[in-house]
Amino acid sequence: MILPMKKVSILMLDSEKDEAMKKVRSLGLIHIDQKKMTGEKYGLLHDEAVALRDAVQLLTEYAGKNKKKGADTQNADLTRDQALQTAREVLRLSEEKKSDSSEIRRLHTELDRLKFYGNINPEDFAYLSEKGIDLSLVEMSRDDYQNLPDDVKTIFLNQNKSTMRVVVIREKGDEPVALPASARRIDLPESSSEDMRTEITSLEEKNKRIDEEILTYVKYLGALKKAQKLNAKDSEFEAYLEGLDSELLAGEKPKDLSLALLNGYIPAEDLPRLQKAAKAESWGLISEDPTPEDNVPTKLRNNRFASLIYPLTDFLGTVPGYYEYDISGWFLVFMLIFFGIIFGDGGYGLLITGAAVALILKQRSEKKKAAQVDYLLLAFGLATVAWGTITCTWFGIPMDILPGWLKAISLPIFSNAYEDVLWYPFWTNGKAGLTTAQNIQILCFSLALAQLSIAHIIGIIRNRHSLSLLGDLGSLMQLIGMFYVVLTVVVSGAVFGFHRVIFGIPVGKVSIALVGIGFVIYFIFGSYEGSVKDSVLDSLKNIISMLLGVVNVFSDIVSYIRLWAVGLAGAAISQTVNSMAGPMLGHLVLFLLGVVILLFGHGLNIILNVLSVVVHGVRLNTLEFSSHMNISWSGHKYEPFRE
Repeated sequence: MILPMKKVSILMLDSEKDEAMKKVRSLGLIHIDQKKMTGEKYGLLHDEAVALRDAVQLLTEYAGKNKKKGADTQNADLTRDQALQTAREVLRLSEEKKSDSSEIRRLHTELDRLKFYGNINPEDFAYLSEKGIDLSLVEMSRDDYQNLPDDVKTIFLNQNKSTMRVVVIREKGDEPVALPASARRIDLPESSSEDMRTEITSLEEKNKRIDEEILTYVKYLGALKKAQKLNAKDSEFEAYLEGLDSELLAGEKPKDLSLALLNGYIPAEDLPRLQKAAKAESWGLISEDPTPEDNVPTKLRNNRFASLIYPLTDFLGTVPGYYEYDISGWFLVFMLIFFGIIFGDGGYGLLITGAAVALILKQRSEKKKAAQVDYLLLAFGLATVAWGTITCTWFGIPMDILPGWLKAISLPIFSNAYEDVLWYPFWTNGKAGLTTAQNIQILCFSLALAQLSIAHIIGIIRNRHSLSLLGDLGSLMQLIGMFYVVLTVVVSGAVFGFHRVIFGIPVGKVSIALVGIGFVIYFIFGSYEGSVKDSVLDSLKNIISMLLGVVNVFSDIVSYIRLWAVGLAGAAISQTVNSMAGPMLGHLVLFLLGVVILLFGHGLNIILNVLSVVVHGVRLNTLEFSSHMNISWSGHKYEPFRE
């Protein structure tokens, strides 16, 4: 459930706001939206944060790269100032290394440019120039070289298919050399080739020493991370402090009274604690119910079962708005079902369950509370085992190899062990049957009907004091009617069909009637906010989207077939991996290769299934289900200002 919140305003003396904000932080109750990331002090904290962050990242990389070399990773303690000095020294060394590395690259580029000319020393060229001999390094085409005038003096160096490299000589008193258009003079380097090689060697040795020096700072990694946390707290404090609204009240006395105003939100149940603190600190306190215009944070509270979904929703960053509905429990129930169907393999479920149990036992052996995500993983594993048991799917192993008891405990209408059996509903009189695949499709569509119907039933209950509940009733009628249409169109027109009469009810005609009547009711009351006339006019304005809404109901139900399709794809991959590796397992020489293929293939399939759960399982909850409940996930999490 979403806990009710109160909007609060605290009035404090501006001269005492530092101490007051420390008290507010120690209470850990108020979610503050007022932030101002400006000011000299905040700027200094930001610079400190950047230095610590970059240093931690760099030292973490060094620790990882040099783990085998015995890098000192002990957590040596430092004061905050020492940690900052250490971070800056590490970054200075890193920048020095980057500068040297850049110079090394430049020197290598220069040597590559001159590699066809041997060892070049610009001092030799300068010496000869003083003696009246000017030398130029020149590249030109073969044809131009062969057509040079006889008075052009050259020394041939080397060539490739199209280019000649020469030294052009011009002695004192000679006419300037007129080179052909294809000729390109090569600039002399600033230093000799030998000096550049020596400089490269020197810089590389220096970089090695810098690496060794940086490595000595790895032992301070823990201290730097600790300083990071302190910096983050101080930055948050300063941002909230700067964000306070200031008021100058003119008093009767000579001095005016300067006040600071803090605005925020607090769970209604915690308001007495804040009132007590305000009285003790002589703060002015105003509390009121928030309005739809307020940016109210959302605080959720559920039982232990429904709370298992929190690691997933936190990972996705999905938070319902304060005025929306908390679907945590329903999200978890259907997510477990979707996860089991998408993974689809009881063997994979056993692996997931085993991993979750191992994590939980490890935490308990260390006398720690097991993480919530471990229990969620356990629930996902058990759901997958349950579906694998129902469908008799275990690591993609063929039915003729599986033990008979696994087939016996499966559910025949969904079991792969009975995929060649047709199931004849009583109303077909044995003339039309359903395959196992069609039965699973029906299950998927039934899940769609159940989940989307829950959305509108909740809407009816929430709006029970308003005629707007009829809008949800109309949508529910469309869902029920469209469900049978989907069964007829997608699953089997022979088994279902619009001509069918079941228990004396012409279900085909009734389904069409439900869709039509439901559409009319939704058309009239879908936008109801106190006036039927305004609701109808609003629907007329959006007549195209209203008509497309009927199609959307069909597509939303059909969308759930993705559960069967993705599960089928995963099973096919498992079987393919087994068929590739199976023959190798019977040969001594190829046995290891077969094991590698099995591990890699099934491992890859598990990864693909995880992605499928995120893409498809999550989508059905956060899009199809949520859209029918008018949940936009526009909320933000309640995060109080605390120590």
